[in-house]
Amino acid sequence: QVQLVESGGGSVQAGGTLRLSCVATGYARRPWMMSWFRQTPGKEREGVAAITPGDGTTWRADFVKGRFTISEDSSKNTVYLQMNALLPEDTATYYCAASTNGGPWLRRETYDHWGQGTQVTVSS
Repeated sequence: QVQLVESGGGSVQAGGTLRLSCVATGYARRPWMMSWFRQTPGKEREGVAAITPGDGTTWRADFVKGRFTISEDSSKNTVYLQMNALLPEDTATYYCAASTNGGPWLRRETYDHWGQGTQVTVSS
């Protein structure tokens, strides 16, 4: 059974850092793409960053460029989201997502599996 398990969320002050982790288990074949999304109550889930583990290509939303970095460790089946210079508006539940066959990284329909989410709270 495929599972994505996120960890690393928490509460920090503005300007602080957090590193989120997402461990993927149960895959017979490595996902083509893995991504991080985030969502706040009443808003649409939005893409934060994505990576294709096969070649290391990454994408990031404009609002996190220069602050967040996505990376992966294939030996651990883990994707990371390093978040620096956090802002109060980064407060959200962060979700890991995996796509078996790929597609536009910002489209939710691209993804086959989602994690349960990890809460990030940034105070001013």
